[in-house]
Amino acid sequence: MSTDDDRTDGSPSPGIGLRDFQRLIREMYYEKDVARGIEGTFMWLMEEVGELATALRDGTHEERLGEFADVVAWLATIANVAGVDLSEAVAMKYGRGCPGCSRMVCTCPDEEKP
Repeated sequence: MSTDDDRTDGSPSPGIGLRDFQRLIREMYYEKDVARGIEGTFMWLMEEVGELATALRDGTHEERLGEFADVVAWLATIANVAGVDLSEAVAMKYGRGCPGCSRMVCTCPDEEKP
């Protein structure tokens, strides 16, 4: 991670990559997360997704920022417990374009995922 991670004033780093973020979450919470297990961690992730839905519907920009951060943090948490490197997963699935049509700008029909 960058040297900005050693800040003592509580100010956020200017940017953090996915792999570094997952590592940070692991350093902070791994023991608790493993003790909770995948099922318990998944339930927390779903609760945060619900809170994000509420913030998107009725929240302020600051509330949305917090809920997006929480969802990403719980996703990183469950990935850590499951032994999945999120950077690797994202690169494998989306690194060469849309998984449906294989293009960098998706041309899949609107009625299909993605």
